[in-house]
Amino acid sequence: MNIWKPIAIVSSAALAALVACGGGGVAIRSAGADQPHMQVARDHLQQARASLDRAEANKGGHRERAIELVDQALAQVNEGIEYARTH
Repeated sequence: MNIWKPIAIVSSAALAALVACGGGGVAIRSAGADQPHMQVARDHLQQARASLDRAEANKGGHRERAIELVDQALAQVNEGIEYARTH
């Protein structure tokens, strides 16, 4: 029996388990996964912006103001994500 085949199988299984468990303390982060809550907040704000775009404009200027505020919030979330990536 070739000893290297079982060693390769065991080491491959151990590597797969290590990756599946989050790296066992090893920091593995993709660029988009470093701020999950901020990413979700951005997604919700983008959905809100799209809904406001589709809403009728007969709101006494409040729809337009809401669009401005959502745009400002999106900008702040994006700046927060970028700041966290660089600090």
